[in-house]
Amino acid sequence: MTPLEILKKTYGYDAFRSVQAEVIDHIIAGGSAFLVMPTGGGKSLCYQIPSLCREGIGIIISPLIALMQDQIIAMQQIGVHAATINSSMSESAVSEVFASVRAGDLDMLYVAPERLLMPTFLNFLAEIKVALFAIDEAHCVSQWGHDFRPHYQALEVLAKRFPMVPRIALTATADTPTRNDIILRLGLQNGRTFITGFDRPNIHYEIAAKENTKKQILNFIKSKHHNDSGIIYCLSRKKTEETAQWLCDEGYQALPYHAGMNPQNRNHNQARFLREDGIIMVATIAFGMGIDKPDVRFVIHLSLPKNIEAYYQETGRAGRDGLPANALMIYGVGDLSQLRIFIDEGNSSQVQKRIEHQKLNSLIGLCETTSCRRQVLLQYFGDNCSPCNNCDACLKPAEVFDATIAAQKAISCVFRTQNRFGIVYLIDVLLGKANERMIGFGHDKVSTFGIGSEYNKSEWTSIYRQLIAKNLLQINAETNGLQITQAGHDFLKSKSQLFLRKFTERKAERRRKNATAWLDNANDFAARSLFDQLKAARTAVAKAQNLPPYVIFHDKTLLEMASKRPMSQDDFAQISGVGEVKIARYGEVFLEVIRKFDGG
Repeated sequence: MTPLEILKKTYGYDAFRSVQAEVIDHIIAGGSAFLVMPTGGGKSLCYQIPSLCREGIGIIISPLIALMQDQIIAMQQIGVHAATINSSMSESAVSEVFASVRAGDLDMLYVAPERLLMPTFLNFLAEIKVALFAIDEAHCVSQWGHDFRPHYQALEVLAKRFPMVPRIALTATADTPTRNDIILRLGLQNGRTFITGFDRPNIHYEIAAKENTKKQILNFIKSKHHNDSGIIYCLSRKKTEETAQWLCDEGYQALPYHAGMNPQNRNHNQARFLREDGIIMVATIAFGMGIDKPDVRFVIHLSLPKNIEAYYQETGRAGRDGLPANALMIYGVGDLSQLRIFIDEGNSSQVQKRIEHQKLNSLIGLCETTSCRRQVLLQYFGDNCSPCNNCDACLKPAEVFDATIAAQKAISCVFRTQNRFGIVYLIDVLLGKANERMIGFGHDKVSTFGIGSEYNKSEWTSIYRQLIAKNLLQINAETNGLQITQAGHDFLKSKSQLFLRKFTERKAERRRKNATAWLDNANDFAARSLFDQLKAARTAVAKAQNLPPYVIFHDKTLLEMASKRPMSQDDFAQISGVGEVKIARYGEVFLEVIRKFDGG
């Protein structure tokens, strides 16, 4: 079959998107490639279809067992023969997979880089016909990337040992230095590079300063995502446990996930998240890479991620089905201080630490921008867009003010207190709130004592946060106090004009949106009611097979069913995401729901 025939009959889609067809044809012809495509853009088709078209078996290199197993389940549901070899399997199970590969019974084999690099496995590959090598999550190759893994760098051996086998490296998150590093380390200089852009237009971005974190979370979930699946990222293990319990106390289904948990409990929580609707996973960044759950409707960060790449990838776990989703980050200066300490006290080289500090500074710039957040985000990756009208900065433009005098006072206060104290202390000095400690240091006598009464504590906090973002001040990792940068000294000398975002009190959204507000584009109330019935049928089918519901059909496919209401298998085959195997397995189940709904 041709790639387009496979796309229709196996996957149930009528046409390729973006550069998919071009990449697939290039790989089938024996070329190697590097592909950068947003999460949810269809990267996996770019190696899966060539694996089905070329002679031999596709070897897919992936970093996580959970990711491999998730993709294999999805492959099996559409009639593709795929398997994995990983450390959780018994020797007999591994032997069975090897036998299946030798017999030519498999289309694709998923392995971790550690497994692939074993001499015995490389020798095994030399004995069989390999259709291609696909290196997923390729940003792990580069130390410039946000998730560097040493074993990934050793994958350069593939170019040397299997020069005639096409290789495709894929990622959703790689800035220009990372992309160049990946191409160099994987020997893809003679291959083609495909970059489709980084925009996820269905995601609404919002970034807010920490005020009352719990209240902010509740307002967000209640007003926008009351019954939806979502992920909340925390910086510490303790915080994940506390937040999950608090959400349960508030009536939500919330589960913790972090590396310190018992593996059995951690895996159980992940399985529930994948298989049930309305679960909120509260996790450290240990959770989520490659999670294919398409109906995650929101991602919340309760603290700063490490850098923009991490933020982009973690928010990208929302709305993989292309339907509207929300990303909210709530952060404070304390997060910045903690991340600076993590970097400075880490085991990385000084060069790597400088890279990490630069990337963190770029993230702070995204947080404190007064312009379209999507523009700032895409510009970081060398991409661009017009103002998006789908981020908080576009929908509620920030009011700016001439902060020249305020900034001079704030920075001078840092200088007068010897570059040693944190924001809370500095604000007390500016507001003239003397205490025993301040009197002991003599800071009730400095020239900046009490000169900031025109602003309140919240306003001064916002000013200081923005001065840090603009690199006029920085946090000293040893003392946790603020100190003036060279740029800050230059600003005081030059007395140049400075505009900052005006602080405004956030008000909770009073209008409660329906939890399925994204269904408002359905034809009418009846279509939404039918969608609910189709979703219930999907849950029953998935539960009977102990599978995640989304591997049966995505919400987007159910929505199309509810809108078009197919009455026959021929009609059913016209629904996007319905291939031949799924028609045979599930067609009558869902057609019966539709017929009964229409009184047939």
